[in-house]
Amino acid sequence: MPLVRALNLAEQKGCDLVEVAPTGQPPVCRLMDYGKFRYEQAKKDRKQRKKASELHQIRLRPKIEEHDMEFKVQAVKRFLEEGHKVRISVRFRGREQAHPELGRAVLERVFKALGESARAEAPAVIEGRDMVVTLVPYKAVAKEARPAPPAAPPAPPAPTTAARMP
Repeated sequence: MPLVRALNLAEQKGCDLVEVAPTGQPPVCRLMDYGKFRYEQAKKDRKQRKKASELHQIRLRPKIEEHDMEFKVQAVKRFLEEGHKVRISVRFRGREQAHPELGRAVLERVFKALGESARAEAPAVIEGRDMVVTLVPYKAVAKEARPAPPAAPPAPPAPTTAARMP
């Protein structure tokens, strides 16, 4: 439709005429409330930025019990499956600070429980009273790159009715 007619139609409906595909022949336009459209786009962008930058933190102690460790590892797995980074810190108190190997042992238990689902961004470092490591989700091999499963053996041929006749 001609530009003048499209502008009149937009004015009648109380909308804006927005060019969607300027490279098209002829260019494609749409009738919409442009202010509302920009608000929705900004809202989507904020949500994506927030989701991409989420960092969850889990605190552990060198003398953590087995059940508590399992519970924390489940939370870490859930965060990693959602695609978030997880910062694990082992807090030392009092004389525990003289034994960083206890904290490393706790982190090794976490790594063993997580298996191949995560990898450390960097080696564990001691920051004050905490030993800290950041985990990121392990990017599995793309499905296309994986070898195809072996084909099923062919089914035996069905007996024919002619073979059964006397």
